[in-house]
Amino acid sequence: MTDPDVFRSSALDGIAHGFLGRRGGVSQGIHAGLNVGLGSEDSAEVVAENRRRATEAVLPGAQLVTLYQVHSAEAVAVLAPFEAALRPHADALVTDRPGLALGILTADCAPVLLADREAGVVGAAHAGWKGAIGGVTDSVLTTMEMLGARRDRIAAAVGPCIARASYEVDRGFVERFTRDDPDNERFFTDTREGHAQFDLEAYVVHRLASAGVRRIEALGLDTYADPERFFSYRRATHRGEPDYGRQIAIIGLA
Repeated sequence: MTDPDVFRSSALDGIAHGFLGRRGGVSQGIHAGLNVGLGSEDSAEVVAENRRRATEAVLPGAQLVTLYQVHSAEAVAVLAPFEAALRPHADALVTDRPGLALGILTADCAPVLLADREAGVVGAAHAGWKGAIGGVTDSVLTTMEMLGARRDRIAAAVGPCIARASYEVDRGFVERFTRDDPDNERFFTDTREGHAQFDLEAYVVHRLASAGVRRIEALGLDTYADPERFFSYRRATHRGEPDYGRQIAIIGLA
């Protein structure tokens, strides 16, 4: 049996956390590996086992808490576990309660894990382009502060996501970002006419730094370019596959 891949960040040393890839699960076919997506067409029993394995690899004995992610900027404080069927529609979650494993699902979007060790507050955010420009990282920081965290003490890590070299967008996409801030042009590299490559990871790091986070690590792992290690929505779309798996990032307090 293959153990799950767990990618960790030195910025979060001392905090139970991990960005998991697709290895180490029991799914088969196009979902092969550690698919944790409740919304995928994979077997519910198989997904539940994969979620159990992922949680045990990061915070043994903890209860996994995830969201119904909608590419928003909404963040919620989690004070007690909730049933999967009652997951809030949001894209970031925060807790100061030991024994809860906060989980964010991705398949090209950027997972962000955060911690204020001194306050004992952790957070996790799902930053696709919509959530990123909408301010999901700002929302998770504000919600952490509500539980006693201090922004200048928060450390953050940005996990596996689609990289600039793999993320072609059209001119209208670029204009959404440059209308918000003309300096956002630096996150794009022009390619063929009317298109550019977008650096989602760098943009998320920029938003965190601009919001006052002093310690940030980006893992620099491209989900699209590494099918052996990661699921990718865009890669599955380009291959004409009918569905795709999701990986998970987890953080919690022991």
